[in-house]
Amino acid sequence: MELVYVKQNGVYIVLIGKESLDAKEAPEFKQKVLDLIAKEDCRKAVIDLSKLKFIDSSGLGSILGISRSLQHRGGSLKLACMSPTVKGMFELVSMHKIFEIYKSVDEAVKSFQEHVHKS
Repeated sequence: MELVYVKQNGVYIVLIGKESLDAKEAPEFKQKVLDLIAKEDCRKAVIDLSKLKFIDSSGLGSILGISRSLQHRGGSLKLACMSPTVKGMFELVSMHKIFEIYKSVDEAVKSFQEHVHKS
């Protein structure tokens, strides 16, 4: 799995380029994102889920692990462009209560700037 990402306004936007994030893909995806976080000293990230059509518990776990890694660095992870099917999986295990989920990547990126101004 190739990791596709861009940096916009100090926020790393990571695209899940596959339709499925499952037990086969999740460990490699998680490791590549954790490597990016460490290499770039990343503290703000958005995962773009626009291409994702299916996620299982391994995929959910990988996203949770990425979020925890960012929190340990004093940062945070936000999610964007979630399909109804994927959102259903997040809701099934109550992970939608843990993450900030946005309709678009731009909204998610902008929320980091708004959060800075409120502090």
